[in-house]
Amino acid sequence: MVSKLPNVGTTIFTVMSGLAATHQAINLSQGFPDYDCSDELKAMVNEAMQQGHNQYAPMPGLMPLRSAIAGKISNLYQQSVNPDTEITITPGGTYAIFTAIATCIHPGDEVIIFEPAYDSYIPNVLVNGGVPVLISLSFPDYRINWAEVRSKITQRTKMIMLNTPHNPTGSILQENDIAELEKLVAEFNLLVLSDEVYEHLIFDGAQHHSILRYPAIFRNSFVTFSFGKVFHNTGWKMGYCVAPEHLMKEYRKVHQYLCFSVNTPMQYGLAKFLETPSHYLELPAFYQQKRDYFLTLMKDTRFTPLASQGSYFQLMKYDRISDEGDKDFAIRMTKEYGVAVIPVSAFYQDGKDDHVIRFCFAKKSVTLEQAAARLQHI
Repeated sequence: MVSKLPNVGTTIFTVMSGLAATHQAINLSQGFPDYDCSDELKAMVNEAMQQGHNQYAPMPGLMPLRSAIAGKISNLYQQSVNPDTEITITPGGTYAIFTAIATCIHPGDEVIIFEPAYDSYIPNVLVNGGVPVLISLSFPDYRINWAEVRSKITQRTKMIMLNTPHNPTGSILQENDIAELEKLVAEFNLLVLSDEVYEHLIFDGAQHHSILRYPAIFRNSFVTFSFGKVFHNTGWKMGYCVAPEHLMKEYRKVHQYLCFSVNTPMQYGLAKFLETPSHYLELPAFYQQKRDYFLTLMKDTRFTPLASQGSYFQLMKYDRISDEGDKDFAIRMTKEYGVAVIPVSAFYQDGKDDHVIRFCFAKKSVTLEQAAARLQHI
């Protein structure tokens, strides 16, 4: 058999988490919390199970959950989305992204992807016969060079992929980014795939510039979200996609043959949980406190933080410590100092190495304290 992904091996996340386990290191590498999700939410899911909601849900998702999401979108972004025709529940955000690409990308279609990039984007495009067109975000602020984007657009360009707040850098889109994107979408009739799984994890009073806010862009867009990322239950693999009706109709054609239906009792529980807006409105302050506390703890180390405006990741330079490559440094940190992180070069196809590593601060305070105490010895 000829592999569709001949250059894909074990991901850096698996490698670093394996090293962390082997060396009893504190794992600040993979992006998941070490604290549990809401007891109230778990009780709501359990109640749905006890009430017998254990068979297939409708293919697009339960209407109570889709209606709750539409209400949240109206509340946050002052836009009206039809829950019947423009929202589909998915088994996680990564699945939602893959399905959008599988829906639209034909062999030879070009997809603009910004690096450093979440690791599923490029394989998703390749396995569907597309051609990734890679553009590096500017270092160290990780902003988009829109002149370069325009220069890379060809007759085969089909889609631009965005991620805001951005993994791994914590950067966010600004108003000027939206203005430039809107021009390109209109001029070249481009599709947009916007990964917004960290939509509520945004700091310092900044606004989340969701594509859902901008009708002229949204009518060409798929926008994907994750319940697992925002409600501390990544193992549930629950997410959703929002798209205008003409795109969602095609999306559901693919979705129905990939998974057809998503976990029923969890959908009931999440629908009820979303009835209380504070459950998501309080998240920015919750995560900003964690970011700020982690930065305070790290002041006593020789690491230098870069700006983190969103997500639950903090990038750090280590130029005052070592001139090693970031992967070698991350492995040595894990083995010798007992803290596992992710080298940012892993998010570039060519291994571009700015000597920066990624920490996940979605951890208990005691976990962050123990990690910082170890890092003070480097």
